[in-house]
Amino acid sequence: MISADWTLFLQMANLIVLILVLNAALYKPIRKILKERKQKIQGLEAGISGAQQKAVDSGQAFKAKMSDARMQGVQKKEALKLEAENEQKKILDELNKKAQQELKNVKAQIAKEAQEARKKLESEVKAFAGAVAEKILGRAVS
Repeated sequence: MISADWTLFLQMANLIVLILVLNAALYKPIRKILKERKQKIQGLEAGISGAQQKAVDSGQAFKAKMSDARMQGVQKKEALKLEAENEQKKILDELNKKAQQELKNVKAQIAKEAQEARKKLESEVKAFAGAVAEKILGRAVS
C-alpha cells in the first residue's frame, strides 16, 4: 500500500515543477509555432482567395472588353457596309443617268437621221416613182 510520508509530497512537488518546466520549455514554444503556422496558413489562404477573386474579376473584365470590342467591330462593319451601299447606289444612279442621257441622245440622233432620210426620200420619191413607172410601163413617163 502507499504510505503518505514526506516523499509523496516531494514527488508531487517534483511533478508540479516538471509540468511548469515542460510547459515553459516545450509546450508554449510548440503552441506558439502551431499558432504562427495557423496564422500563416490563414494569411496564405486569404491571399489565395483574393488572387482567385482577382483572376475571376480580370477574366470577367476581359470578357466584357472583348464583347464590347466585338460589338464595336460589328457596328463599324455595319457602318462601312451601309456607307458602301450608299456609295454603290450613288454610282449606279450616276451611271443610270448617264445611260439615260446617252439613250436620249441616241434616240434624238436616230430621229434626226430618220427625219433627214425621210426628207431626202421625199425629194427623191418623184424621181423613184417615175423610174418605177417607166420600168413597169416600159415607156417614158413625163
